[in-house]
Amino acid sequence: MASDHALPVVEIWTDGSCKPNPGPGGWAAILRSRGHTRELSGAEAHTTNNRMELTAAVMALKALKRRCRVILHTDSEYLAHGITQWVQGWIRRNWRNARGEPVANADLWQALLAEAARHEMRWQWIRGHAEDAMNLRADALAAAARENLASADS
Repeated sequence: MASDHALPVVEIWTDGSCKPNPGPGGWAAILRSRGHTRELSGAEAHTTNNRMELTAAVMALKALKRRCRVILHTDSEYLAHGITQWVQGWIRRNWRNARGEPVANADLWQALLAEAARHEMRWQWIRGHAEDAMNLRADALAAAARENLASADS
């Protein structure tokens, strides 16, 4: 088995978009490794911004065919804090939040944990719309997916 240092490094930028929230939403992910870039996006008719943020991360990690060293950039504090701070407490409380209520989007959090477990992960929060070209591109892709869905429905 190859050491983790031999793993390919993949940088991922994700974003979700929902307008209105809840309403039609889009998600996007940009994967970059070894000079190659791949863009993914999709949309759902009835969703929330938080679900689109999570979906973007899940779909990006699902697209990786083998174990990688992943740096996932997100401008979503919900995603960044959830995966790095809150999720262990939710698991200990059997997917209940601190108030004892079911965790919102537990299905996507569980899918994200399963996908992330396949990789060596680093989660990186970035300020949204702050001149990070890849974040701006992911935002544009997510908005376009949402808008394409909305125009197809009308």
